[in-house]
Amino acid sequence: MKFNDAVWGALLALLGIAIVVHVQGFPRIPGQNVGPALFPGIVAAALIVCGLILVASGLRARRTAAAPWAQAPAWLRSPPHVLAGVVLVASNVFYLLAVDRLGFVITAFVYLTALIWVLRVRLTLVVPVALVMTLLIHYAFYKLLRVPLPWGVLQGIAW
Repeated sequence: MKFNDAVWGALLALLGIAIVVHVQGFPRIPGQNVGPALFPGIVAAALIVCGLILVASGLRARRTAAAPWAQAPAWLRSPPHVLAGVVLVASNVFYLLAVDRLGFVITAFVYLTALIWVLRVRLTLVVPVALVMTLLIHYAFYKLLRVPLPWGVLQGIAW
């Protein structure tokens, strides 16, 4: 969905205001002019300013070209693209729900298989590519970067 800049600008400005309100509760450091609220406050102020600029731009565009507030993109009328979007969201939800129980290797393999398949890669390549990429990603994170990935059902086979 494509939204007018004024919509995104208003959301950005509201986010900035929410951050400003939130950081007011951060503790002050005795004897210091700056505290933990300084940097988030600066970022929030920048969000508010950028949001207001987007609101002005979006309102100007609506006045001159009668641009709609929201418009469905062309890909939403394409079944293969809609399927790809659904598979992407579903595979991320699957990963979040299954990775601790099944383990990284199995979950990532299923995840990558689904994503590669929806991109219309030849079926003879889907499984080998997903398997090799899963093992490479596991090696990079588990061995090289020492990120503790869940083993799940493969707990007894830890490499």
